[in-house]
Amino acid sequence: MKKLKVNFDEIQKAMEDVVRDNFDYFLDIATGEVIAFSEEMLEEAQSRLHVEDFDDMMDEIESIEFDELPDLPEYMEDEVEIILEILLDESGQYVRIPERPSSTAYTSMSLFIETVADPALKTKLLDALDGKGAFRNFKDVLVHYPKERKRWHSYNAKTIKKEINEWLHIIGANSLS
Repeated sequence: MKKLKVNFDEIQKAMEDVVRDNFDYFLDIATGEVIAFSEEMLEEAQSRLHVEDFDDMMDEIESIEFDELPDLPEYMEDEVEIILEILLDESGQYVRIPERPSSTAYTSMSLFIETVADPALKTKLLDALDGKGAFRNFKDVLVHYPKERKRWHSYNAKTIKKEINEWLHIIGANSLS
């Protein structure tokens, strides 16, 4: 099992971005680095590759031919290169960070509610979880209770850290921390 120094906050942020309509996230299992890039850049990189390049790909990214020369600002060229490296990775160095299942997040909120001492707040939180928009409603209730909101963030961070460690184990890695 490979030992990695990972940033749990970055992985948590990636896992909690369940919509993934703006960014996608990968973990470099050689370095422990979280790599985030925009969906727009991913689509741009994919659209510029020849289909046959995927079949006959050499080990080096520099061998990729584009349908046309990219007309990208210089600061984006590095991002496109990293995206291509990830897309064409056959070594397993890059692993897509999965979205946190909504059922897991819902369970965490339910278990947190059981720890709330204030009966009125407990009722509001239970009501917030009932029906559409449960996640947003839950957070909206906690906005008015700063101490409980802080306690929720701590509780959630501990819960998701355990989930991250389980995921790392599944992909053949363990965290150093």
